[in-house]
Amino acid sequence: MGWEALERWGADATRLEPLTGGVANDVWSVRVGGRLAVARLGARSDADLAWETGLLRHLDRAGLTVPVPIPAADGRLFAGGLVVMTYLEGGPPETPADWRRVAGTLRELHRLTRNWPQRPGWRSSADLLHAETGTKVDLGAMPPEGVARCRAAWARLAGRPTCVVHGDPNPRNVRITAGRVALIDWDESHVDVPDLDLVLPGNAAGLEEGAHDIAAQASAAWEAAVCWDDEYAVKRLAEVRGI
Repeated sequence: MGWEALERWGADATRLEPLTGGVANDVWSVRVGGRLAVARLGARSDADLAWETGLLRHLDRAGLTVPVPIPAADGRLFAGGLVVMTYLEGGPPETPADWRRVAGTLRELHRLTRNWPQRPGWRSSADLLHAETGTKVDLGAMPPEGVARCRAAWARLAGRPTCVVHGDPNPRNVRITAGRVALIDWDESHVDVPDLDLVLPGNAAGLEEGAHDIAAQASAAWEAAVCWDDEYAVKRLAEVRGI
């Protein structure tokens, strides 16, 4: 359907300017109902978008600051691959104290989503110990030796409780103000082991040395697999130790 789907949010819904950040979607600031918002157009399935928008509404009701889906005129939360969400002010985390606040917000996300159903079509790191594919991951495209190293890293987390992980809590996806921490860009969110979210600058999550090493190796393996085979993925795979 394309950007003409924005008309479903009202005759005055207008695209303003493109926003930088993700590569999988076309993201713009928009004006809907007289207020500034963010619209994201992509190729996600309806089931995938239903999972994401349902998650964001749950987190908002529970008190987390996240982009909240704005319903179209007919009440739908997405149409033709388009989602419109609230715009969140703020800047990236810069200090150790900022990152500790981010860690606290991530832990609250994990607490609020224990036993959450998996995102349609996705696999967790534990699933990929046996499965070959899942959404963006295709282990068959990676060097077999690299796959073996990734699986060895993920195996160290196997059997732990799972929850929703944001999946990409880098500075671009965090908006901090004096009063709150907001997490944006939930494209990589899925159900997995929470440690994958907690490899933060300066070990802001306060993981013990052994736990931090396990999480860092599993996180590097995940990013290598989900991005394969661009330059960043190759770099991340090089950080995963041999068996």
